[in-house]
Amino acid sequence: MSQTKQQHKNRQVAIFIIWMLLWEVGSGLVQYSTLEDTESGTFVANLTKDLGLRLVLGIGELATRSARVVSDDDKQHLVLDLQTGDLLLREKLDREDLCGSKDPCVLHFQVFLERPAQFFQGELLIQDINDHAPVFPDREVLLKILENSQPGTVFPLQLAEDLDVGSNGIQKYTISPDSHFHVLTRNHSEGKKYPDLVQDKALDREAQAEFSLTLMAVDGGSPPRSGSVLVQILVMDVNDNAPEFVNTPYGVQVLENSPADSAILSVLARDADAGEFGTVSYGLWQASEEIQQTFSINEVTGEIRLKKKLDFEKIKSYHVDLEARDGGGLSGKGTVVIEVVDVNDNAPELTISSLTSAIPEDAPETVVSIFRIRDRDSGDNGKMICSIPDNLPFVLKPTFKNFYTLVTERPLDRESRSQYNITFTVSDLGTPRLQTEHSISVQVSDVNDNAPAFTHTSYTLRVRENNGPGLHIGSVSATDRDAGTNAQLTYSLLPPPEPHLALASLVAIDADSGQLFALRPLDYEALQALEFRVGAADRGSPALSSQALVRLLVLDANDNSPFVLYPMQNASAPCTELLPRAAEPGYLLTKVVAVDGDSGQNAWLSYQLLKATEPGLFSVWPHNGEVRTARLLSERDAPKHRLLVLVRDNGEPPLSASVTLHVLLVDGFSQPYLPLQEAAAEQGRGDALTLHLVVALASVSSLFLLCVLVFVAVRLCRRSRPASLSGCAVPQGHFTGNVVDFSGVRTLSHCYQYEVCLTGESGTGEFNFLQPVLPKLLIEDAGREVKENPNRRNSAVFN
Repeated sequence: MSQTKQQHKNRQVAIFIIWMLLWEVGSGLVQYSTLEDTESGTFVANLTKDLGLRLVLGIGELATRSARVVSDDDKQHLVLDLQTGDLLLREKLDREDLCGSKDPCVLHFQVFLERPAQFFQGELLIQDINDHAPVFPDREVLLKILENSQPGTVFPLQLAEDLDVGSNGIQKYTISPDSHFHVLTRNHSEGKKYPDLVQDKALDREAQAEFSLTLMAVDGGSPPRSGSVLVQILVMDVNDNAPEFVNTPYGVQVLENSPADSAILSVLARDADAGEFGTVSYGLWQASEEIQQTFSINEVTGEIRLKKKLDFEKIKSYHVDLEARDGGGLSGKGTVVIEVVDVNDNAPELTISSLTSAIPEDAPETVVSIFRIRDRDSGDNGKMICSIPDNLPFVLKPTFKNFYTLVTERPLDRESRSQYNITFTVSDLGTPRLQTEHSISVQVSDVNDNAPAFTHTSYTLRVRENNGPGLHIGSVSATDRDAGTNAQLTYSLLPPPEPHLALASLVAIDADSGQLFALRPLDYEALQALEFRVGAADRGSPALSSQALVRLLVLDANDNSPFVLYPMQNASAPCTELLPRAAEPGYLLTKVVAVDGDSGQNAWLSYQLLKATEPGLFSVWPHNGEVRTARLLSERDAPKHRLLVLVRDNGEPPLSASVTLHVLLVDGFSQPYLPLQEAAAEQGRGDALTLHLVVALASVSSLFLLCVLVFVAVRLCRRSRPASLSGCAVPQGHFTGNVVDFSGVRTLSHCYQYEVCLTGESGTGEFNFLQPVLPKLLIEDAGREVKENPNRRNSAVFN
């Protein structure tokens, strides 16, 4: 059985050596050494040089790549200066606390760097110093030797313990000089040295019944340390049979979760002697402190029990030496090999080494986290499976010795999902399975990948003309799916395609809210509609923008009073209309022509006769402004009439203008035409009497001459009427012919032409109504002049 055990150990050592060789090839093994109890902060090595990173990393780049040093035992014994690359001790290292009796004492650690992920395996050899002296478990040892023992008999002595190892451990044992005994130092199979007392000559109890010797253990340190124990030797009567264990070594397997005080096995030793020399008692032989705290043996029955629970992850097997002693002082030795059987009592552990809490949404494959998993169990109980939910855009990649890297599978989209809660699930393959879950939260940081979008591609706004400066006329609105500054929008007016359009002087936009304002009063008659584009740009880098079309419609307001084109009101003398006394009812006397600069119903004009010398004699058609006779004329009607015509539009409130017509009644156009100066003098009857006398005298003196001239003119006109109805000759003299054409005005449905032909010498004339012949352009030019010169609404120029 011992041979099988030795082969198993050799196989494990071979596997370990092969694994270490492969590890060095795959990961770049670096080895260092330091003395134990060295002060913290002591320099160990420069990783930048030793790892061959001189040409790859510059000073300070270790910090950029977040280099970390992680120990296998989860205790940070080392610290890395990221700026210099120096590996320093974090604390004093006690080799005995870290490794106990194991030699060599090696601390395994890993150095890993991010961006890209790179791993290195390191070992720190802790060299022992001679800081412990050998110690015996007891201050005094009692050894009973039969008096008939032969010279050369070897008696095992108590083993001293030295926590140091190697040359600093126990090297030899010495005993105080004595002629009967000397001590022999032997090597144990486990590498320990133990003392054997060798008898040099025969004993005689009657001569000397006991011996007191001092056993000293000396280590190999410089200077050497030592420990001693007093050995009391009692010479006993003859007991020639020592107890012997029936089966040795014993082997047993114990589950690590066995409760305390549970029985492991019972051992049995026999002694051929009888009586007191044949009575056997059991005990632990040279047991270490760990074994004494873990196991107990019944001195009478030899039953071994647990004193505390076992832990496979700490100690996998125990070698317990037993002693069976009879009543005569003889003893036999036995060994029990206790193998601890692993049970799945440790859940997997997960340690986060690196975590990126925020990832840009358009980043390609990005390392989110680097973590390590570990299970302290063995076999299937220590095999682990690591996973994350399937519905996430992340993948797990095993990298190095139970290290995993969580990376993004594809670029993320913050607008679809701004945060991910990722749960790592690590489960072992034991029975029952144990698992550990660890959750992290990853934020997706915004990238300016969405341009602003207006709520409408085009906006139609309406504003009434004559608005006040700074009037809010509407607003535009855009949204951006990004966040933060990438979603903060700035509105602006885009340059118009027509460079002559001074858009900035007409409209302004609030850069933050998108509200539109009219900077100055708008005039519908000058500008009916305006189209321009507005832009919305975010504050990202680079900035994204979009634009929308805005149609601004100017609504007409009733801000233009009607303007009378005919009869002209700016002449030096009023225009007089001639009316034959033989005119029938409905006779067209004249037509009042007016225009309105507004549009729509604001430009619908109506005509009304406000005041007349004879109220029932004349009527004005409300829709076209024609002045006609309402009845037959009589001799009693006054020869001169004054009509006041009101022109009113249909706006709200309505605006109006008035015009005065002077009508002169004539008998077949044979009566002399009274100049307008006479009409004006007639209206001012309160003038001085001298003016009346002068006028009367002038009229009587010219009466004969005027009659002759009128008679000749009437004859000539009657002869020329059948030949031409479109006009008449205008003699050169005091009176000049005035031809007025009205066309192209919204309020007129026909074009009219009026011509007055008078003879300057006789003072008599004839009034002819002719068909419309002139183009529309004349009226349109007149209306345009009215708009451009509003102060001249009461005057017009006719050519």
